[in-house]
Amino acid sequence: MSLSGKVAVVTGGGSGIGRAICVRLARDGAAVSIWDLNGEAASETAGMIEDAGSRAICCVGDASAAEQIASNAETTRDALGCIQILVNNAGISDFCRFQDITAENLSRILDVNVKGPFYCTQAIIPDMLEAGWGRIVNISSSSAQTGSIAMTHYSASKGAIITFTKSLAKEFAGAGITVNNIPPGFIDTPMLRASPVDVDMQSENSPMGRPGRPDDIAAACAYLVSDDAGYVTGQTIGVNGGRVIL
Repeated sequence: MSLSGKVAVVTGGGSGIGRAICVRLARDGAAVSIWDLNGEAASETAGMIEDAGSRAICCVGDASAAEQIASNAETTRDALGCIQILVNNAGISDFCRFQDITAENLSRILDVNVKGPFYCTQAIIPDMLEAGWGRIVNISSSSAQTGSIAMTHYSASKGAIITFTKSLAKEFAGAGITVNNIPPGFIDTPMLRASPVDVDMQSENSPMGRPGRPDDIAAACAYLVSDDAGYVTGQTIGVNGGRVIL
């Protein structure tokens, strides 16, 4: 599945799932622009890609700030060219009982997890429309499919991404742009390890007996942005080891 000649933007590409997606898309031939709030982490991902012989740049900024997003899109175009692939991966989580969720908690979750993908897509989709070809992959969460105790605000924000995906897919299908969604479930990332989740216990209770790997998500993403997935749009492709079966 060659992505030669394509330019990809991956938000939250400095670590975890985002880093794995960046590395995989570069391996498949894309030039990758890595967007992350953590400049050091983004630079490290870019270095990994360049060491492997592929092109990459990093852009530092808040994935929920419209002006920074617009600036990063311009920087990417100037350095790499027209953007045809967007992976909205950046996100934050929070564990908090419903009655303890503050207005600030809720606003920050919605800013990053909902407004961020919205602004990123608005900034980049004109490139895809001009090219008559585009791929958008939104990374949500299996919590949006099942609900999650003490994560009502997070689950709701990721549920919004699923319906965001469906609406975009319908609006832009005729323009050669596909929009799909991957809701990861129990993936071994720094974010998971930093959470209050008991990874060992959850591993024992999961159908496959282990957590997923960031590369598992990257592989699904690589398919969805390829020409092979040209007739796949508006879909939710669960990568969760059987945690959620619909």
